[in-house]
Amino acid sequence: MAEVAQPVDAEIKYLIPTSRINRRFWAPGAEYNTGEYQPYPVKIHNARLAAEPFSLDTHGFALRKHVTTVTDFMDNEAINTVYAQEVADIARDWTGADLVIPMGGQVRSSGLTGQKVQPPAGEAHVDFTPKTAETVAKIIYEKAVPDGPGYDRFIMFSLWRALSPAPQDWPLALCDFRSMDENEGTPNTKVDVDEIPEGDALFAPIPGEEDMVAASIFYHNPNHVWWYYPDMTRDEVIFIKFYDSDHSRAWRAAHTAFHDTSHSDAVERESIEFRAIAYFSKE
Repeated sequence: MAEVAQPVDAEIKYLIPTSRINRRFWAPGAEYNTGEYQPYPVKIHNARLAAEPFSLDTHGFALRKHVTTVTDFMDNEAINTVYAQEVADIARDWTGADLVIPMGGQVRSSGLTGQKVQPPAGEAHVDFTPKTAETVAKIIYEKAVPDGPGYDRFIMFSLWRALSPAPQDWPLALCDFRSMDENEGTPNTKVDVDEIPEGDALFAPIPGEEDMVAASIFYHNPNHVWWYYPDMTRDEVIFIKFYDSDHSRAWRAAHTAFHDTSHSDAVERESIEFRAIAYFSKE
């Protein structure tokens, strides 16, 4: 399939400055953001045609070939065992980490969703705030290896893989770390529910909300430079940094799904993201 040489004209949703209560309610098969967002026109560049190769420590994301042995990504047992081990092996090889602890996978679809399938995330975000990342990484490490040597660096990340054939209708856009400001980002609290609440219940006070797991969401920044890998296959994976505790390197990459209208034959996107944490042991 021919690659697209010109940037794709698209829209990306950003938080608007007047948005006050920012929560993401998560229920099986549905997600709802209380934040107020607005679509902004952007140009999304073809990462396959970039002048330089992408790297985790410069851009915050990168792509590699990887053939998985998993054939059914709706099989939770296979995801939590076979695929979790594959992700750990990839991450250790890619980063040089000493230990990788899985956090779990999520299948997403721009078509039908359900108990095991969520819709694509449709706004510029990073899955964890720095505060959440530091807290969660400490808890997970101490639970998994209570007598371990400790760590002096960790990377919280996702390994993203397309499951549907190309071209996909809602591919993944990734923001070059170098185009982001260090202090950008507003917390978006994750609230797990059985069903999405309605009306005033969406904004009712939640005790301890300031200590709940939260993502980072972003206001529009015209300096952001967006990239995507068109026509992704099942045999490719994108490593996305959510948070690298070493801030001398690219330490995160904002990302989002976007509607690619440049293909009349685009199919519904199905994908899996698998989150994990790569730890670098103290010497």
